[in-house]
Amino acid sequence: MKKNSAAALLFVIGSIFASAQQPPETPACPCCTENHRAFDFWIGQWEVTLANGQPAGTNRIERSQNGCVLQEFWSSAAQGFTGTSLNFYNAAVGLWEQLWVDSSGNVLKLRGNRQGDQMILSSEPFLNAQGVSSVNRIIWTLNQDGSVRQLWELLQDGKAVQVVFDGLYRKKE
Repeated sequence: MKKNSAAALLFVIGSIFASAQQPPETPACPCCTENHRAFDFWIGQWEVTLANGQPAGTNRIERSQNGCVLQEFWSSAAQGFTGTSLNFYNAAVGLWEQLWVDSSGNVLKLRGNRQGDQMILSSEPFLNAQGVSSVNRIIWTLNQDGSVRQLWELLQDGKAVQVVFDGLYRKKE
């Protein structure tokens, strides 16, 4: 009986030692894929103007959560209006997702992917105040000079019926 107990004890100790020697099976950088970096062109500190050249506000986009999330910090030129969003590549569904919440209590959930020099994210269809099915679509376009255009449109039957926001992002100096 003592031989079996000693052998069992040595087996358990050996197993513990062997498992302690093995590295964890998580990748060194789980969010370093090309898909996870598709929205990197939006990272930075920005001055944002409207299509007519008037100031719209400032925006800061930075990586967080070990590089797995882009977090946005918006401050409007209209005093007191701020917002934030969390943007991430959801590998489980193969899509980028955004969750926006602002100081007015508005919430917007978007999904989509990068296509060329554009990140295109859209909401699920919803009924607007008139009972018409609508979709929010926001397109961020990387321009050749490094600026970014953000165009937010309201779609009905797949066609743009209203521009909600049209802003040009230029990096702060």
